[in-house]
Amino acid sequence: MGSDPSRRDLLALAAGGAGAAAMGVEGAQAQADDLTYRAAAELVAALARREVSSVELVMRSIARIAALDEKINAVVVRDFEHARLSAEAADAALARGERRPLLGLPMTVKEAFNVAGLPTTWGRPASKGFIANEDALAVQRLKSAGAVILGKTNVPIDLGDWQSYNELYGTTSNPFDLSRTPGGSSGGGAAALAAGYAALELGSDIGGSLRAPAHFCGVFSHKPSHGLLPSRGFTPPGAQPLPNEPDLAVIGPLARNAGDLALALDVLAGPDMPLARAYRLELPPPRRTALKEFRVLVVTEHPLLPTSASVRAPIERLAGRLEAAGARIDRSSPQLPDLALSARIYMQLLVGFVGAEFPENVYRRLATQMASVPDSVDTLAAWRGRGAVISHRDWVRADRVRARQQQQWRELFADWDVVLAPPMPTVAFPHDQRPDHGERHVSIDGVAYAYDDQLVWPGLATVPGLPATTMPLARTGDGLPSGVQIIGPFLEDRTTIEFARLAEREFGGFVAPPL
Repeated sequence: MGSDPSRRDLLALAAGGAGAAAMGVEGAQAQADDLTYRAAAELVAALARREVSSVELVMRSIARIAALDEKINAVVVRDFEHARLSAEAADAALARGERRPLLGLPMTVKEAFNVAGLPTTWGRPASKGFIANEDALAVQRLKSAGAVILGKTNVPIDLGDWQSYNELYGTTSNPFDLSRTPGGSSGGGAAALAAGYAALELGSDIGGSLRAPAHFCGVFSHKPSHGLLPSRGFTPPGAQPLPNEPDLAVIGPLARNAGDLALALDVLAGPDMPLARAYRLELPPPRRTALKEFRVLVVTEHPLLPTSASVRAPIERLAGRLEAAGARIDRSSPQLPDLALSARIYMQLLVGFVGAEFPENVYRRLATQMASVPDSVDTLAAWRGRGAVISHRDWVRADRVRARQQQQWRELFADWDVVLAPPMPTVAFPHDQRPDHGERHVSIDGVAYAYDDQLVWPGLATVPGLPATTMPLARTGDGLPSGVQIIGPFLEDRTTIEFARLAEREFGGFVAPPL
């Protein structure tokens, strides 16, 4: 069994004192061996065989965070002493012969989830003093499975950006290029995985918040079918954690390989019930067991926003390799819903959801502005504006359009098993913290486009509530990761994860950044 460092060592590291300073970046790099980037499932197996202790894994994670996170700034709420105590308890349980899916495994969770005794702020300065008094249901399930929570990872304020920065915790940077975003809103978690801090992360997604960070940081994520994972306790600070699955939003795991996504899904999936009465949800098995058997539709073009060559090219290379392996590949289908209509409906539904929390003066100002915008104005910005002040009547109409599109997706998946699409239109872009998103732009092959128009690619799976697994495919000439989102039929989450697992096995997956 591995060594068992002293509590004094732990406290020195947690405080950032002499122990952490002595470790230094070189010390952390020296620990970047097979344990640092080992799969969660492999670590759980090693713990069960008593080849390593949970305390040793926790201490290694703490040392690496202490050495590297000053420049990355991913783990912003640290609970190291409690993690050490939980690891000791896990080691005792393992010694007694107990076996649970995550027993003794260190991991992190997104700051937006309630963890008893820790702050939940969503990056809001006004919420700095809020301390959760109970765990989110997903966190309960992780702990019940034996996971050891090291701390919480950074988010943008109100989870509303593809960058992860706020006044309370500062800016999280991409481990592949510190001048660029790791994505958002689960950006801190993706950065932590890429940096080798832990093997699993719990995140969330409504506008690509799992998929953009995975794509930008070269890791894996799974946006589950809507409603599959319970979100109680993934709650704004101070709000009562109630059983409720909000429109469009989901929670889900990030990892460094597809197999660990499946492991986390098994722990987390199921209806909102007390743990004592919870039951395992039986999802359909994967449709296929070999890449050559898959029927794959490739969608890399969108009528309202181009996609950069650095994102399209790796997806096209993957499609070529799949075709060479015997898979059925095509790039068009008459069943594919109208992507432009889907994007416009998404803007309405998404901004209608988040806009419900706008202060009254902001709502009234937006209503006055939108009253002067003719119905003939068809830009995505106009549709976002309409969503901010949407009436219930218009919301119902938009929801009916969504229902028709969901039916189109069902018909499409009668002929196709998965759809491959860009998670975002570009690779990770430079930090841009101008408060007004309207002043920001994203450069797509040298041409500037509206920052928030990037929503069109995440919206592809979000509007119909479909599962989407994101995996890394390649690096650009600048060393930045580029990935693909694998979209599948509703509740057939195991199909998209299995496709990612098979593709990873054949064509490669996560590659560590040059830290």
